[in-house]
Amino acid sequence: MGKDTRIEWTHHTFNPWWGCVRVSDACDHCYAETWAKRLGVDVWGAKSERRFFGDAHWKEPLKWDREAKESKTRRRVFCASMADVFENRKDLLPHRHRLLELIAATPNLDWLLLTKRIHLVRKQLPKGYELPGNVWLGATVENQDAASKRLKYLLEFETPAVRFLSCEPLLGPLDLRPWLKTSKAGTRVDWVIAGGESGPGARPMDPQWPEDLRKQCNAAGVAFHFKQWGHWAPLEQAADVVNGRTPIHVVRRDGTEVKLAAVGKGKAGRSLGGRHWDQFPNTGIGA
Repeated sequence: MGKDTRIEWTHHTFNPWWGCVRVSDACDHCYAETWAKRLGVDVWGAKSERRFFGDAHWKEPLKWDREAKESKTRRRVFCASMADVFENRKDLLPHRHRLLELIAATPNLDWLLLTKRIHLVRKQLPKGYELPGNVWLGATVENQDAASKRLKYLLEFETPAVRFLSCEPLLGPLDLRPWLKTSKAGTRVDWVIAGGESGPGARPMDPQWPEDLRKQCNAAGVAFHFKQWGHWAPLEQAADVVNGRTPIHVVRRDGTEVKLAAVGKGKAGRSLGGRHWDQFPNTGIGA
């Protein structure tokens, strides 16, 4: 849990529990699993128990809500950075119900529920329950295969204030245009976050992939947020920190070579096309 988190696109993080199990290519180098193991907490995998928290932990968002109300400024809460709210386990049921009650009790907070299990969301919610207007529902989409499988389920939801995508780690080219336009049901993707992979074993991201997403979003009038290059950055952008020991990855495209340098997330930065892309969707709810 964290107030004033370092994640660029949210103000706070809240975890109703810790732990998960890998379900897609994006999970191969999961930062949350790595962090939990570093702390000596065994919460990953189908057979591992999840880590739960006490009342003091659950009261924190109530305080954030009061502060947001007093300042008349809405705050975003990313839930859950160390888990997946819609993981299918019986022991999570009471904690997920408690989370839904907490969301209802904090109307001045926008809750970002990001999942790789978007196809399970309806099944994991109480019968007849509709997501309230202070929920932003998101799906992780790391490549075209994930988009084809997951986005139809995301667009089934009409009540969230925002439907968003986390294209991080971006592992391949993506054509999101079919989902950036309004469907017959009146829904579309409202916000796209993109970024490269960081940490040990990070897979390089072709610079053309996030640039293509930016162009698609700009053309459709959809908010675009470029979070990071990750471990690998375009060589020309990281030239001042590259030395003779820096690993170089070559992307061959259209008869040309694009070189990426392994300089780490901090040095790689988050500039795309000479600027930062920090766009957010307009929900029409407060500031």
